[in-house]
Amino acid sequence: MVRPIHLLYRVKHNFSQLIARIGETLRLTQSRRMQRQASNNADDTGLYCPPAVRTPSLQQLSQTAAKFNFELDEAELKQYQDVIREALASYHRVDKMTEPIPPVKWPRTPGWRPEPEDNPHNSWYWRTEISGASKGKLHGKTVAIKDTVAVAGVPMMTGSRVLEGYVPEYDATIVTRILDAGGIIKGKSVCEDLCLSGDSFTSVTGPVLNAHDSTRSAGGSSSGSATLLALDQVDMATGGDQGGSIRIPAAWSGVVGLKPTYGLVPYTGCFPAEITLDHVGPMARTVYDVALMLEVIAGYDNGLDPRQPANLTVPEYTSQLTGNLSGLRVGLLKEGFGNKSSEADVDGIVRAQAHRLTAAGATVEEVSIPIHYPDASHIYNVINEGVLETMVKGNGLGVGWKGFYPTSMLDAVSKGYRTRANDMAPTGKFVVLLYDSLTSQYGNRYYAKGQNLSRTLTHAYNEALSRYDVLILPTVPYKATKLPNKDISISELCRMALSFGQMSNVCPFNVTGHPAITINAGFSQGFPVGMMIAGRHFDDATVLKVADAYEKIRDSKI
Repeated sequence: MVRPIHLLYRVKHNFSQLIARIGETLRLTQSRRMQRQASNNADDTGLYCPPAVRTPSLQQLSQTAAKFNFELDEAELKQYQDVIREALASYHRVDKMTEPIPPVKWPRTPGWRPEPEDNPHNSWYWRTEISGASKGKLHGKTVAIKDTVAVAGVPMMTGSRVLEGYVPEYDATIVTRILDAGGIIKGKSVCEDLCLSGDSFTSVTGPVLNAHDSTRSAGGSSSGSATLLALDQVDMATGGDQGGSIRIPAAWSGVVGLKPTYGLVPYTGCFPAEITLDHVGPMARTVYDVALMLEVIAGYDNGLDPRQPANLTVPEYTSQLTGNLSGLRVGLLKEGFGNKSSEADVDGIVRAQAHRLTAAGATVEEVSIPIHYPDASHIYNVINEGVLETMVKGNGLGVGWKGFYPTSMLDAVSKGYRTRANDMAPTGKFVVLLYDSLTSQYGNRYYAKGQNLSRTLTHAYNEALSRYDVLILPTVPYKATKLPNKDISISELCRMALSFGQMSNVCPFNVTGHPAITINAGFSQGFPVGMMIAGRHFDDATVLKVADAYEKIRDSKI
């Protein structure tokens, strides 16, 4: 029989050994962790290198757990922290790898910010002089690049403090193609703050003034490109279009602007807003130059842009500008006229000018597509919720697609949102407040339903385009508006810059991806009136052909 005192001794002795073993285990575990961390922080020579990413603290993990409604105590969080620390090895390794970026082929200097006296309409953001090939389709043509399109070594701001100071190290694909074809890039044109305006007064560099009346809006968001063309400062320009941003300013400035078929022109290296709405395209004073530029910038980009089908072919658009429309059927889109925001003089001019196409052999008659107004714009508005996910939460790129991700731009946007978000224009804050408050309550239900309804909308246009070669309607239902004064309220600014009526004819074709061009149909009270011609997917040639035929009729005074 063991005496109690001896039993107590043995228990204490065994407990001490247990504690010692636990302590030793903890020391070994900590040592292994430190070795793993040191290994992660070492370069290939085994020397110390600062870590690429830090292990999340328990407080950070607790906040993440609460965000996703996980109920985890501190001990459980520590266990997750251990395995997370091990998972970070992939991040440290990927950080050391070199990622491929589009090549920069043509030499250039950074350029300069123009002085106010050299930029009276505020249409230039940055000036430079980049010459490309000594021959090519664009040889000698001067080009302005919208400031959403990356030009290596040249500042890129997208009209916003959020991206101020960013200088890309890569050329957008369309920039390389322009230079390869002999174009001369003269600088970056001003765009609206994060492109969230159909007017021309939200850029932090100041309002872009209409070339025909400096008290009026030039339209947006490609405001600088349109104004520079109207002022004859360049031969061609690039524009971006997520909801009319090529066609609105082109219409209000009296120039030509084409939103190509979705995916025809690669978006690679351009600042995205919403991947299913993003378009980039040519602007010029004549249809011929728009067609010529499209020949250069269109075409497949070897998988770098997920918007593009792989079987793209690019015809010689300019060779089809014959002026002969024999056998072509033109549908005047009934629902594009006579709406709540429509001005009678704009409707009248577009109707009358469209009927002049009969002189080139076309048949012109009215066609009804009831979903076009107002439902198409309502569908667009809920799909535009994707801007929050891509441009804001996704730091300008989002996730879930194959192609080129400009990581330097993503870093710049991410830092900009953290440090300069309060300097965003009211339009940007409105977009964030609207869509974040709704998605926090309803998820992305309405975005998803809008995308589903986009197929209904597309079918409606396709059905009409099975009977007509093109559709014609006013680009913007009313003439250029007055620029606001400095004491405009937030609510009025947002209503004006994001006007439902202003976008009602243009934004539906961003949803469906049909090509649409605007051309000046005349003037009313001294202001240009734009006529829009829309066509079948990847039949940009016919859209250009009709626009060119009208241009020839208009300019020959037939």
